[in-house]
Amino acid sequence: MRLSKKIALLLFICANSFWIHAQEITSPNKNLSLKFELKEGGIPSYQLSYKQKAVIKPSSLGLELQNMPSFLDGFTVTNTAQSTVDDTWNPVLGEEKTIRNNYNEMVVTLAQAKNNNRYIRIRFRLFNDGLGFRYEFPKQNDLSYFVIKEERTEFQLAGDHKIFWIPGDYDTNEYAYTTSKISEVPSLMKKATIEINAQWPIKELSVQTPSMMKSDDGLYINIHEAGLINYPAMYLEVDAKTNKMVSHLAPDAVGAKGYIQTDAQSPWRTIVVSDKATEILASKLILNLNEPTSYKDVSWIKPVKYIGIWWEYFVAGKSTWAFGKENNVKLTDDFSKLTPNGKHGATTERAKEYIDFASKNGFDAILIEGWNIGWEDWINNWKEEVFDYVTAYPDFDVKAVHAYAASKGVKIIMHHETSGSATNYERRLDRAFQFMNDNGYDAVKTGYVGKIIPRGEHHDGQWMVNHYINVAKRAADYKIMIDSHEAVRPTGLNRTFPNWIAQESARGTEFESMGGLVPDHTTILPFTRLMGGPMDYTPGIFQTDLSYYGTGSSQRVNTTLVKQLAYYVTMYSPLQMAADIPGNYERFPDAFQFIKDVAVDWDNSYILEAEPGDYITIARKAKGKDAWFVGGITDENARTANITFDYLPAGKKFIATIYADAKEANWNQNPQKYTVTKVVVTSKTILKQYLAPGGGVAISIKEGNATELKGLKKL
Repeated sequence: MRLSKKIALLLFICANSFWIHAQEITSPNKNLSLKFELKEGGIPSYQLSYKQKAVIKPSSLGLELQNMPSFLDGFTVTNTAQSTVDDTWNPVLGEEKTIRNNYNEMVVTLAQAKNNNRYIRIRFRLFNDGLGFRYEFPKQNDLSYFVIKEERTEFQLAGDHKIFWIPGDYDTNEYAYTTSKISEVPSLMKKATIEINAQWPIKELSVQTPSMMKSDDGLYINIHEAGLINYPAMYLEVDAKTNKMVSHLAPDAVGAKGYIQTDAQSPWRTIVVSDKATEILASKLILNLNEPTSYKDVSWIKPVKYIGIWWEYFVAGKSTWAFGKENNVKLTDDFSKLTPNGKHGATTERAKEYIDFASKNGFDAILIEGWNIGWEDWINNWKEEVFDYVTAYPDFDVKAVHAYAASKGVKIIMHHETSGSATNYERRLDRAFQFMNDNGYDAVKTGYVGKIIPRGEHHDGQWMVNHYINVAKRAADYKIMIDSHEAVRPTGLNRTFPNWIAQESARGTEFESMGGLVPDHTTILPFTRLMGGPMDYTPGIFQTDLSYYGTGSSQRVNTTLVKQLAYYVTMYSPLQMAADIPGNYERFPDAFQFIKDVAVDWDNSYILEAEPGDYITIARKAKGKDAWFVGGITDENARTANITFDYLPAGKKFIATIYADAKEANWNQNPQKYTVTKVVVTSKTILKQYLAPGGGVAISIKEGNATELKGLKKL
């Protein structure tokens, strides 16, 4: 053999011998360790451990493509690069004024010799609180366009963990949570897949993300995604026998899972892990993986506390969105000729009553739903030309309401329900936003109730993912903030598009009027839905027994009144609604004071104690103010919350106003029994506070002067 051939062969053997060894990185604090390697056949694989405990056992990576060779095997490693980042950034709105972004990164370049050395990259970022990784598809001669058949990212879990889950569904995430072992998911799936409007349960056994789990040896594991842009949402197919989960993407109308043009990348796949539940809630990994905003001016993006003509629609027909009795209308009809149903909620006079209440009690804005024509037949008809977003019903005077609100210093929040007709909304978007600018609206609640148009598309598919982002970006051109309902669940994009200030995207308060929510629901949501971003949960219901209204409803809100107060702290959002009817707040003015006082934007947050499905206690410092607020909630079981105050400045005395469940309170008996007590606390104080079954505690804290402190008991 000639020398040159021997040298070439030696180099080939050495290179391949080198790359069969695993590539490893650790987190900055050394608790997490990531190992990447190629398995036999050139299959990419990774594994993750936390303090020497397996989190993800060896798991394959890759994608299947339509009508092209896959990105599943046949790879060789052609390059690896490692780096470290440790910096900070300031969110426009958030739970923290400053967020640290500290990770070790490894980028692995993989080539397929059998496909003309077509190559991809897998980028891993290992933080102290978890792992983020994504696929990257660089621009290259042999890779310009491709269609994803399926992504095959595996998560081989180390055991049969406890899991808090909702069924995989392409069109809704408004299911109630089920708590079980992974092995029990198959037997419980049918019961969990309750009937919901416009649902599309996935045929394969699957659950939605964020998926929250707890291992028998005490690890908390949360799987989700970050930076969902130009890509379908990910679900997790479940192999209940082997405890393996595999990514499953939402399809489009023809069954494709995503259309990609290089240069491109997938969203980040995220695994947040800790042996402390509090650290899961404190994680900012998903936000850190999103791109900084490119907006040059963010001064118009502000937190909002609001009320609205909304809850009365859910109280067994007390009011209606629709103006007329007819059930077959067109936007070209003369709506002044409809037969009034006598229950229309969004009238000029009703709006003025809400404006008066908002002005009197210091609220920033009111939401008015049902002001615009088209509500008579808006749902379940798969109708395209359903709303025009600019034409009011005969009993609602847009100009008069705007002028009255402006005179009282109150903003109006616009409502754009699409009934799932995204095509209709996009055609009318600029006109609708211009209408908002012309009439003083700077925030809009969008809705996507119903089956999507274009017909065959899904709420969570690539087309709709891009639609939601387009709406947020176009709204920014008009300096409008977005609160989306029934949209794909959030993935931290409120960092990139900070005017997208909140979403619903889960089972919220409205379901308390439609069968109710179990008491542990809101002890799960912060570990699941809220991992991706703020939720417009619409708390603050004081009249929890809906038979009170005499409309025939026997529904009840399954919390105590005080638990509703606690939600303003435990359910983070810079957009917070006092959702009840104003008259109910006037009946409980002392409790209502907490809602009036509580902040919605924060300098610091402190997760004091937490266990998914059981309890959560959080303290927060108001943005730019020396004011702190504490919220604690429990499930159906009474408990004692352990509340510390060591986040308060040392050496000072503070007045704590404690809103607590009375001893006889219970979510289904005496839910409105509570106490309000003022005491003196310091940074050394420890409070052991009783929480009733389905109850909570809310505390407002401010520094007190000598006169205010006089006569108050010290804890």
